[in-house]
Amino acid sequence: MIGGTPMATELAYQSGFGNGFESEALPGALPIGRNSPQRCAYGLYAEQLSGSPFTAPRASNERSWLYRIRPTVAHWGRFARADAGPWRTAPCVEVEIPPSPLRWDPVPIPSEPLSLVEGVRTITTAGDAGSQTGMAAHVYLATRSMEDEYFYNADGEMLFVPQQGALRLRTEFGTIGIAPGEIAVIPRGVKFKAELPDGPARGYLCENYGGSLTLPERGPIGANCLANPRDFLTPVAAYEDRDAPSRLTVKWGGLLWVTEIAHSPLDVVAWHGNYAPYKYDLRRYSPVGPVLFDHADPSIFTVLTSPSETPGTANIDFVIFPERWMVAENTFRPPWYHMNVMSEFMGLIQGVYDAKTGGGFVPGGFSLHNTMLPHGPDADAFEAASNADLKPHKLEGTLAFMFETRFPQRVTAFAAGLEQLQQDYGTYGTRLRKHFDPGRR
Repeated sequence: MIGGTPMATELAYQSGFGNGFESEALPGALPIGRNSPQRCAYGLYAEQLSGSPFTAPRASNERSWLYRIRPTVAHWGRFARADAGPWRTAPCVEVEIPPSPLRWDPVPIPSEPLSLVEGVRTITTAGDAGSQTGMAAHVYLATRSMEDEYFYNADGEMLFVPQQGALRLRTEFGTIGIAPGEIAVIPRGVKFKAELPDGPARGYLCENYGGSLTLPERGPIGANCLANPRDFLTPVAAYEDRDAPSRLTVKWGGLLWVTEIAHSPLDVVAWHGNYAPYKYDLRRYSPVGPVLFDHADPSIFTVLTSPSETPGTANIDFVIFPERWMVAENTFRPPWYHMNVMSEFMGLIQGVYDAKTGGGFVPGGFSLHNTMLPHGPDADAFEAASNADLKPHKLEGTLAFMFETRFPQRVTAFAAGLEQLQQDYGTYGTRLRKHFDPGRR
């Protein structure tokens, strides 16, 4: 019980991706055979939350019906501008950065009390939130739980990737718990508060301004492997019936707005639909790869994608590089050197990334390889992979990821000014030795 309110003592979930779920915290709270009865059970209000236009095709139509103690409009007051700190929204051009790869050491968790919302630090922005295209890549540094404080993002969907410490996300739809190795997605417009069950937390956050993240097509891979729908978990209904001074912060139009309210907005007693938050354990991802020769494109490691209007060109791809076997013969096994129309923000959750073995890319750190800028393995990784005895080898204890987008990513003034920015990373390629010998094949 929290403030006399039924809450889940054990975290419980429903399985599946994009399903039409239904859940009720009190028996009979969900109407049967209709969405908006004249009178809802228990004196509840019916409210629809739409994540897509009403007329979107059935396959892409997103909406949920919420049966709540008060409708959202009753959780409204007079809003005032709040200090967004280093949180930025695209379009945002604050500094001009030379065309070079960039890499940062981990940003330390501060000692000052910061909620998750207060601890968001924007590293890059891309596209235009107002036209619902692009993304922002952030790190979050949280040292305190949100108490009587609530938040929702009207600008974008939020993908949380913990790197240190756990998060308990209490949402309108129920409670989600995640720790390093797991992710959570909070759709646009869903209210929540973040608690820290294990103390201070650090992680990465992708703010998706475009279409909702979904599972990528498998193409010739077929019906299995990669991320399987059954491993995605959506919470069951749990509500707060709490009348006490509270604060609601809304991110809208690239700004933070705050209002004082007299009750908790997490008052949804029952709900049904397919627009809801969810979590996923990255250790359940089933990777595929070459079993004879050559190195496949990193697209085979896509967990979630936000499609664009151009087929095959993502607004965002969320890609991971997990534990896996390397077996290809006569093959340079790490990622090859390349230039790419997509831009890549990469983070490391644990272990060592196989293309960067020189020690400068550590868990909690992050890098940016922007549109059409060259990148690839460092000198140590190249020499080791070029001379390795190519027996089957398992990469263990590693988990890296990428937020990849079709848009160039603009570095914020905050990120450009961090002392953790590695000043010499952009020239790591100059340490690659010349091996050319026209007399030897």
